[in-house]
Amino acid sequence: MAAPAIPVTLSTASVWPLRAQNAFELASDLGYDGVEVMVWADPDSQDVKALRRHSKATGVPVLSLHSPSLLITQRVWSPDPVERLRRSVDAAQELGANTVVVHPPFRWQRRYGDAFADLVAELERDSGVAVAVENMFKVRPPGGGRNARVSAFRPSIDPTDVGYAHYTLDLSHTSAAGMDPLALAERMGPGLAHVHLADGTGAPKDEHLVPGRGSQPCGELLEWLVERDYDGAVVLEVNTRAARYPARRVADLAEALLFTRLHLGQ
Repeated sequence: MAAPAIPVTLSTASVWPLRAQNAFELASDLGYDGVEVMVWADPDSQDVKALRRHSKATGVPVLSLHSPSLLITQRVWSPDPVERLRRSVDAAQELGANTVVVHPPFRWQRRYGDAFADLVAELERDSGVAVAVENMFKVRPPGGGRNARVSAFRPSIDPTDVGYAHYTLDLSHTSAAGMDPLALAERMGPGLAHVHLADGTGAPKDEHLVPGRGSQPCGELLEWLVERDYDGAVVLEVNTRAARYPARRVADLAEALLFTRLHLGQ
């Protein structure tokens, strides 16, 4: 019996600066299997009722939710990172999503960082939702030299240094970090529960290019997932902010979906 097809979903971040509603509509029009909601400044992304309404109107399910972990979302829902993560898991349960993506703690979040691994394990145990910790990348510090890079995360940008039950592998982040995504996937092992698919050129910044337009082994990774009977989702998290016309954004998201399905053998 053939393994079920790996779901290919669209992150609402991929339509920024448009709103979550537009992501649901584009996902429906282009044939994505679902959406991942990035919880951030967009009011709809913070509103479970609005998200449920968009899902019902388009027939596109919410399969995962990205907690408000970015620097720009430190006040979304609550200034307390513990509360933000708890609310993310609650929202995922209400929406029927089985995965919450979260970044490792920032270095200055000492109390949160000390309790983070236990908090993740507790939330997973009590909810049945996978809390998948994402790999990150180093950034240039203010006033730092051209090649100066520091990690803003504790204990590191690589969540396998700690060890969690579930991980999110982000290929734009591996590109910015100069990491081998296939080697990282191997280290994540059976804990690899979620993939953010995007490309990068190897520049030390988070590019989120359409897969196939950079130097990351996007196609090779997708084929690797199929060979190993991966049972998570692949989320297209690409940057379309530079699209000057709606048709350009549609073309980029259609290309990303086609690339992904081809390499997944779909």
